[in-house]
Amino acid sequence: MTSSVPLVDLAPWFVGDDADRVEVAARVDDALRESGFLLVTGHGVPVDVRSEVRELARRFFALPEETKEGYRVTVGGRGWLPPGAEANAYAEGTETPPDLKESYSLGADQPIGVPAIDREWFRPNVWPAQVPSLKQAAESYMDRMRALSDELLIIFATALGLAPGHFTAHTGNPTYTFNINWYPPLANVGPAEDGQFRIGPHTDFGTVTVLDRETGLGGLQVYTSDGRWVDAPFEPGALTVNIGDLMARWTGDRWRSTRHRVLAPPPSAPEEELISLIWFYETDPLAKIASLPPPIGVREHPEVIAHEYLMEKLNAITVG
Repeated sequence: MTSSVPLVDLAPWFVGDDADRVEVAARVDDALRESGFLLVTGHGVPVDVRSEVRELARRFFALPEETKEGYRVTVGGRGWLPPGAEANAYAEGTETPPDLKESYSLGADQPIGVPAIDREWFRPNVWPAQVPSLKQAAESYMDRMRALSDELLIIFATALGLAPGHFTAHTGNPTYTFNINWYPPLANVGPAEDGQFRIGPHTDFGTVTVLDRETGLGGLQVYTSDGRWVDAPFEPGALTVNIGDLMARWTGDRWRSTRHRVLAPPPSAPEEELISLIWFYETDPLAKIASLPPPIGVREHPEVIAHEYLMEKLNAITVG
C-alpha cells in the first residue's frame, strides 16, 4: 500500500527556488504527521556508493564464525553484533526471541572531552582486517549520511516555520550509529520461532533514520495510524527515511515515531538473504531536548538530556 509511506523527491529542494523548497518541506511535514516514514529520491547519494558498502559487508559476514568472534561486541559497541545479541521488541516491553540478524556496527568517533560520555558514545571504530576496503567505503558513506541528515533537519525546521538551523544547532558533534545488518537465509538459521522477526516491532530512538534496503519477502513493514501492519513500498534508488522518539518528543508529537519491523522470510524463500544499511542520527550528547509548544506541538514532554534518554533506550533492547 504505497500511501502508507509517501514518496518525496528532494531534488527541488536542492536545485529549485524558494517556492520549491517550501513545497518540499510541506510534503515532508505531511508525511511525518501521517506516516512517520517517507521514501526520498533526489537525495544525491549515488547507488554505487551504497552498493560498494553492501558488497564489502557481505564479504565480512561470509567469514567463518570463529573469525567474526574476534570482533564481537554488545549493543552500543563498535564491531560485530552476533546472532542473539538484540531483540528490538524489548523496547516496547515485549519479550520475543532474539532478532534473526547479524550486524556490523560503526558510529561517531570524535570525542568531546567528557570521559564518561566519550567511553559510551565516541568509541573508536573497529575495522575488520580481512576486509580492508570496508573502512574507506563505510567512512565515505557515513560522511554522506551525516550531510544528508543535517539537510533533512534543515528541511524539518523549514517545514515547521522555524529558523533553518533550529535542529542543526544541536548537531555540532553528534552521536550516530551506522548498522550494516545482514539478514541470513532461513537455510542458515532455521525456521523462525513464534514471534520471531529479522527485527522485532519497535520505534527508532533518535532524530532521523536513513535506510538503504534491499527488497525481499522478509521485508520492512510499518504500523499505520489506523492500527495495521503494511508492507513498506520499495522504490529502486530511493532511501527510506523515518524519525525516532527523540524527534517526536522535540516536535511535541506533531510527527509520528512509527513502529516498524522486518519480517522473517517465509518457508517458500529459504535462501533469501538481505543486507540493509541503517543510519541512526541523533544530536550532541549533552543537548537538552524540550518539546516545541503549540501550535507546532500537540503534547508536552519533560525535557531530557539526549545521551541519557538514548542510553536508556539502548539498554532496553540488549539481550542478556
